Amino acid sequence: MGDSAYAIPCPLPAFAVKLACPDLTPWLDGNTGVRGFTRLDSGRPGAHVGLLALTHGNEIAGAIALARLLEAGLLPERGRITFGFVNLAAFARFDPRQPTASRFVEEDMNRLWDDAVLDGPRRSSELARAREVRPLLDEIDFLLDLHSMLWPSEPLILCGAADKGRALAAGIGSPELIVADRGHASGRRIIDYAPFIDPTTPRTANLVEAGQHWEPETVAATLSAIAGLLRHTGVVERHPALPAPPAAPHPPRFAEVVQTITATTAQFGFVQPFRGGDIVPAPNTLIALDGEEEVRTPCADCLLVMPSLRPSRGHTAVRLARLI
Repeated sequence: MGDSAYAIPCPLPAFAVKLACPDLTPWLDGNTGVRGFTRLDSGRPGAHVGLLALTHGNEIAGAIALARLLEAGLLPERGRITFGFVNLAAFARFDPRQPTASRFVEEDMNRLWDDAVLDGPRRSSELARAREVRPLLDEIDFLLDLHSMLWPSEPLILCGAADKGRALAAGIGSPELIVADRGHASGRRIIDYAPFIDPTTPRTANLVEAGQHWEPETVAATLSAIAGLLRHTGVVERHPALPAPPAAPHPPRFAEVVQTITATTAQFGFVQPFRGGDIVPAPNTLIALDGEEEVRTPCADCLLVMPSLRPSRGHTAVRLARLI
């Protein structure tokens, strides 16, 4: 396709939901005083690991993975594990006939994790839930926020900007692509919450994007990431419900985001249907038009991280990264 040709964004296509919505009824009461959160304690010294699903209410692969582990009786061998189903109000609205409609109720749960927002005067369903969950997150040493993607993309770990986030991602080991970034212009993610980016403490959080939302392979990739974290922290070495470590693990591949592209118009469109993980060899290659403004690659061998083929105005359209 030529530099000047591109498709004006149109309504979202129909997405097939190949996963059965999990029944979380046994885990909704929890045991922490916060609905949807269950804490398991080994009684032995060790790390406190947090596993979060449903930060977005329609990303059910993570919830399936956590429910499967709870049903299988996974217990920590040392330290503690907190299982959390985050945006239950949005999840309650999930309808496989309209699977994109229940990402949140009023606002994105994963853009609220700035102390000024959490302690401020604003009100919403998601902010009330974030304020309820916050004290539990304040007790966690290593957190993995389980996500999936709407558009085709290579699975990856987002490790934030801190070196300790990158080290945690390398220890997890799956997915092997690790992307360092500074988040979104529209607000802080859970992994950007102050305790997890404070350089004076080892407490750290990563976000795994395990594949497309409603594919069985995404559940498998999610379980692999969870297993990697539990082994890396020494909380669980082996369990029948967890995938075994690979016999010959691939070394991690690191990329660093050098530019985050936010759609400034309702006419943002890529010049072709890129897939997350695509590499554009030449610098200054036209990849999209935002209204009349050109979006070009800032470096050679530019990695496209999670391009959104139908971005809304004010939302992240793509992250542009260089391989390290």
